[in-house]
Amino acid sequence: MFAWMKDLTAKERRTLGACIGGWGMDAFDLNIYGYAIPTLIAAWGISNTQAGLIGTVTYVVSSIGGWIAGTLSDRIGRVRMLQITILWYAFFTAICGFAQNFEQLLILRALQGIGFGGEWGVGAVLMAEVIRAKYRGRAVGVVQSGYALGWGLSALVYTGLFASLPESIAWRCLFWVGAVPALLVFWIRRYVPEAELYQKVGATRSVTNQLFSVFDRRYLWTTIRLSLLITGIQGGGTVLVIWLPTYLRTVRGLSAVGTGGYIVALICGAFVGFVLGALLADGIGRKWTFAISGIGSSLMMTIYTVAPISNDLILPIGFILGIFVFSAYSPIGSFTAEMFPTQVRGTGQGFTYSFGRAMGSTFATIVGYLSQHGVTLGMAMGTMALSCYLLMLVFLMLVPETRGRNLEALELT
Repeated sequence: MFAWMKDLTAKERRTLGACIGGWGMDAFDLNIYGYAIPTLIAAWGISNTQAGLIGTVTYVVSSIGGWIAGTLSDRIGRVRMLQITILWYAFFTAICGFAQNFEQLLILRALQGIGFGGEWGVGAVLMAEVIRAKYRGRAVGVVQSGYALGWGLSALVYTGLFASLPESIAWRCLFWVGAVPALLVFWIRRYVPEAELYQKVGATRSVTNQLFSVFDRRYLWTTIRLSLLITGIQGGGTVLVIWLPTYLRTVRGLSAVGTGGYIVALICGAFVGFVLGALLADGIGRKWTFAISGIGSSLMMTIYTVAPISNDLILPIGFILGIFVFSAYSPIGSFTAEMFPTQVRGTGQGFTYSFGRAMGSTFATIVGYLSQHGVTLGMAMGTMALSCYLLMLVFLMLVPETRGRNLEALELT
């Protein structure tokens, strides 16, 4: 499964390692909020809608961060911006641990979203330009597996902290641990060089022109299609990530510690899904990988949230659900990179991925609203997830297959 990594050059391997680490720590910092929701609802008296809004605002603001970071990566370089975004989200994650009320946490999570949104776009474009076309799909996809590693680590830390500390302190410690990713920057500064393709092409636009380059008539239809396709993918995943801990505790009746085991099962499935999606992206193509994920996710999400099954049964089902939901994330980086030329690639990837993440996150707020107005939490989660995957499959039919595309053939003339 990983034998192809032996054929990578030292530069390719170091870049791969840096992006996996950056994305993994990004996932750790992002997902710890989901574990804190039940505690914050009880401690601060906030509503489900407010809890969903805090989760959504991080993603919405991340669209701005991803767009700006992608633009700046086209101006000052991929590696430099990767370091800046990691430092940003690590700092504001730690500061979240000092929040005293809903309003403060809302603002701090919004600020965290700037770095969170920027890191993926910059890392994805760096990977796409450094890794040769033969391995691009699986390499960029394997970087996504770092998300499962970071998410899994957050579940373990959550379980340990909530088992040993009062919940009023444990949730704050979760956020304080989020400062650790800043240490990765020192390694990146020393061992990860800039992409040669970027150095060859360089920046030719002003920052303002670069920022809006994705709306040029040559790229507008591509931008629209990718943005809505990714909205569907991100929406389904966000509904699951944001509300799963609360669903397991309030609907399934599990304890804080017991919830951790069910989340770990989902995360293990997510890791398999990330790796499988990476291999399928190069094996059967980007579009078929998206299609299998969308159809499978629709079916498994319905069973997980709506079907009358026992807690024992949803444990293995959660593993399978994780495979289907998160296999769609693996082809996104290579697919979007293969749709834009180098001079606008960072901006294009940053905008489309972050727009999709921001718009997709609004479905998490809708889940919170519906659950307060006569709809069960499970039904709300299932309905919104199905809506997202339908959107994904519709726009999947409107995009081309890009497997094996030569990036230099996309350059502006």
